[in-house]
Parts: sequence; C-alpha cells; structure tokens
Amino acid sequence: MTKEEKIKRYAEMNKACQPGQTVFAGSSLMEMFPIEKFVAEDGLGVTVYNRGVGGFITQELMDNIETCILALAPSRLFINIGTNDLSSAQTPIEDIMALYGQILDRVKEKNPRCRIYLMAYYPINYEAAAEEMKPCLKIRTNEKINRANGAVEKLAAEKGARFIDVNAPLKDEQGRLKAEYTIEGMHIKEEGYRAIYPLIRQYLQEGEEGTA
Repeated sequence: MTKEEKIKRYAEMNKACQPGQTVFAGSSLMEMFPIEKFVAEDGLGVTVYNRGVGGFITQELMDNIETCILALAPSRLFINIGTNDLSSAQTPIEDIMALYGQILDRVKEKNPRCRIYLMAYYPINYEAAAEEMKPCLKIRTNEKINRANGAVEKLAAEKGARFIDVNAPLKDEQGRLKAEYTIEGMHIKEEGYRAIYPLIRQYLQEGEEGTA
C-alpha cells in the first residue's frame, strides 16, 4: 500500500473514531508498533489510534497532519518522526527540528490541552543489518541518532511537550539495537516492541499530574 493509499484509508477510518483519545503518529517505526493490539490484550481501557505511515519524512507528516493527528483531536499524542530525514546526509538535524517544531505548534494551536510525548529515536544495528540496508545505516548511525535525540529532548522542553526514552530494553551492551529484535538492522520485530511496551504503558495511563 502506498503512502497516499494509507492516508486515504486513515481518512475513512477517522470518520468512525472517537475524538479525545490517544494517537500514535510518525513513520514506519510507529506504523509497525502494534500498540492497538497490545492495549487490547492488556485490557487497559485506553483507546489508541495508530496513524504511522511508513516512509514518512517530517515534511510529509506536516503535509498530512490533519488526517494523521488533528482530525482525531487527541488528548494524548505520541510522535516518532524524523528518522527517515536522518537517513539523508544532506538534511541537517536543525532543519528537522525546525519542521518538527512547526508540527507541535499546529497541534497545540488546534488542541491546546493535548499532552504531547516526543519519543526518542530508536537505535540501529549496522553489524546485524541486511546488506541492502548498510548504505543507509552508514548515514543513520547511532552517534547521529544520539545527537538527534538530544535535539528532540531540547525541542520538547521548548514546546511544553514530554521527551520519553523507552530504548533501554532495546539496546545491547554497545548501545546498538539488539540483533534479536531487528528485522534488517533498523526496523523492529514485535518482540522488540513488546520489550518497550511496559514503559509506554505508564504514559498511556498517566494522569494530569506532572504532564505538559
């Protein structure tokens, strides 16, 4: 399914959705997170809509912000966007953050009471990567991801959002994505998402206290 087809599908799905729930938005690392499945299995009593789109760069989320976020009027929003921008050697982290900030401004303008969580970018594992993935991961290194995460944390502080890092269970002793959790060095298997779900769960249940 193409990005355009996914957006059309989400727009149709949104018509039956209840506003004021929890939304997950971003690129493939968010789209592949089976958060709706985990929450249902857990009997958590929280409604989650996953609006991740594989391949999205930050500009594409901005261009489709109405369908992916605003139309759902979320009370909580979890975002993981920008990793595909990091795969380009020509895109400075500062430019990614400037656009990311515009997305947050739009959400706050439309829905000022929304609690926004900026998720740390996940690590990669070059050594465990498929050969076709290695050229990309020479650019999208863990060192670059760590620098970008510092910028996301700063952005969250500036925009009244919460930076959350749930990566600890995903990392091996060298700070790489654990080989057993990755599909091809970058994307994550369901087992990896299950490893971080308990950490996400606490934010899904978080009350008014201490939130942005």
